[in-house]
Amino acid sequence: MKSCHHRRVALDTPRKPPRRVSPYAGLMRKTLPVALGVLMVVIGAIWTLQGLGYLEGSAMTGVELWAVLGPVVAGLCVALLIVALRPRR
Repeated sequence: MKSCHHRRVALDTPRKPPRRVSPYAGLMRKTLPVALGVLMVVIGAIWTLQGLGYLEGSAMTGVELWAVLGPVVAGLCVALLIVALRPRR
């Protein structure tokens, strides 16, 4: 009698179930970075305006540090937005 060992091995190996991908996975992959990027651009603009003295009523008003950090944060977040909105290859 012939041995079907090679077939038995192939049938006995555990198979991984097909990976289920949520239909919202692609949406979340873009939405979260875009939302964070927009929020941080707004925060960077507020910090800039406070540091320059245009928004008063805060301990940050007129402090040069915030006039420098605001545009840096806003610029980095604009870069995040560009990367997040770039089409995938």
